[in-house]
This record gives sequence, structure tokens and C-alpha cells, in this order.
Amino acid sequence: MTGLTSHWTFRWTLRLLVVLGLLGSAWVHWVVWRDWARFDDVVGPLFVVNYVAGPVIALAVLGWHSHWLPEAAAVGFGAATLGGYLLSLTVGFFGIREQFRTEEEVWGVVTEAGCVVLGAVLLLLRWREARPQRHREGRPDARQARERRRWQHQERGQGQEQRQERGQGQGQAA
Repeated sequence: MTGLTSHWTFRWTLRLLVVLGLLGSAWVHWVVWRDWARFDDVVGPLFVVNYVAGPVIALAVLGWHSHWLPEAAAVGFGAATLGGYLLSLTVGFFGIREQFRTEEEVWGVVTEAGCVVLGAVLLLLRWREARPQRHREGRPDARQARERRRWQHQERGQGQEQRQERGQGQGQAA
């Protein structure tokens, strides 16, 4: 397996794991919504948003892999959902207090943490791949920069010599 093939395989493995995290989180929210959240006026609709948004973002992560936005959306989805759950464990979330006792809660934390961590790794890989290209295109290498400075210095020196010659020539004529 070549380096390019292994890099491609690694990225697609990460991408598929992020998709599984998004779909797993959506499934957890569907199950919990059917269990009790549909009876809550505030948290119920938020669970609906999560079990609809999870598959939509998953499709974007699979289909729009040339852009960073789906990966950032996966990180944001996981962070927001995990943050809401952590609030419900500590201070409460719109009157809901969780206690981390059910399998759904465990799977929710695992899938959402996977979205955050693996999505962040995909974003980091994308950033690292883009960075050298910007460096090569936007900034000259050190040798080119030295040559350009030497050339500019030589031109400045010639310009000063010409001005001095003109000044000396004018001084003699006056």
C-alpha cells in the first residue's frame, strides 16, 4: 500500500467513523424522544432537531468531502449536543436533570465525543494539507527572497550613483 493510498484510506475511515457517530447520536435522540422527550415542550423539539440534523450532516460529510464545512458541522453538532447533555447532568437543562444511568446516555456520550474528536482530526488534516500549498504559492523560498533583496539593493545603489553624478554635473555647471 502506497503512502497516498494509505492516507486516502485513513481519511475515509475517519469520515465513516464520523458518519457513524452522527447516525448513532441521531438514533439515541430518536429512542429517547420516543421514550420521554416528546412530552417535554422545550427539550422534545430539540431532540427532533438532533435526530433530523444527524443524518443530514452525515450525508454532507459523505457527499461533500471537498469542503471543510460538513466536518465543522459534525464537530459543532457533537459539541452542542454533548454540551447540552453535560448541562443536564450538572445544573439541569430546561428543567431536565440526567444521571448517566441508561445505555442511551452512554452511547450518546460515545457517539457525540466521536463526532467532536474525529471531526476535529479531519479538520486538522485538511488544514495541514492546505497550509503547505499556501506557503508555496504565497511566499517565495529563501533563495528567491535573497536574490530579490540583492537585486533591489543593487538598483538602489545605481540610482544613488546616477543622482550623485547628476548633482556633481549640475554643481560644476553652476
